[in-house]
Amino acid sequence: MGGPSAEREVSLMTGRDCAAALRDEGYDVVTVDAGADLSARLQDIKPDVIFNALHGRWGEDGCVQGLFEWLGLPYTHSGVLASALAMDKQRCKAAFESVGLPVVESVIVDAERVRREHVMVPPYVVKPNSEGSSVGIYLVHEAANGPPQLADTMPETVMVERFVAGRELTTTVMGDRALTVTDILTEGWYDYDAKYTEGGSRHVVPADLPKEIFDACMDYAERAHRVLGCRGMSRTDFRWDEAKGLDGLILLETNTQPGMAPTSLSPEQAEKCGISFGALCRWMVEDASCGK
Repeated sequence: MGGPSAEREVSLMTGRDCAAALRDEGYDVVTVDAGADLSARLQDIKPDVIFNALHGRWGEDGCVQGLFEWLGLPYTHSGVLASALAMDKQRCKAAFESVGLPVVESVIVDAERVRREHVMVPPYVVKPNSEGSSVGIYLVHEAANGPPQLADTMPETVMVERFVAGRELTTTVMGDRALTVTDILTEGWYDYDAKYTEGGSRHVVPADLPKEIFDACMDYAERAHRVLGCRGMSRTDFRWDEAKGLDGLILLETNTQPGMAPTSLSPEQAEKCGISFGALCRWMVEDASCGK
């Protein structure tokens, strides 16, 4: 847990909650704040299984998964390729399109150009191509006077994506089946603060949707999970423009390591399906493997 990414604090929270749940389930748990000495730490501990509670770069982009494979240590969640594909938003979209899943128009451009001019007609969204948890997202409104002034911490190249109005929906896949659909309600943009600040958003689960849309979310999430080669648990996020019906449902991205606090979206969905937080963590440990 932990690690050096922009999502370090969320990862520490995930790690603490999952460790407590696993101890309650009878496991002997050692927590490790992942640093440059991670390989040596793991070789000293000699774990039977690694519960990967890392988020963001290095933790869910295939890097640490490669280390686990090298050491021959079974681990939770997806493997090297699926993790790398899902974290790279543009390549993830290409995988979705290859099996007919609907995505929104986007381009990868230099951040300096984005600061100088509109590279797309507003409204549009600017975000890092390889971060999660809505880290570093800029929404450029239709009435914007000029291009966004991106922070110096943004990467040299970024994704610019056409903004799609509508409801924020999400579906978790556990193993090979979708659990349910959540409708995420928030006053403004569903950004990092809305996700992790108490009261920043409200979840309606299962979502009150037309059957066609609900079923499509379930089907699309399973197809996204398969085409990326995900293992264990994943969560796919959608935007739905009600006025357009099924044509208004698009995939935003798939998260191979969703937040795992007990009240996070995926555990909340599991709970609604009769799977307690402890049972979910236990399932993930028993599902751990290498060579995926």
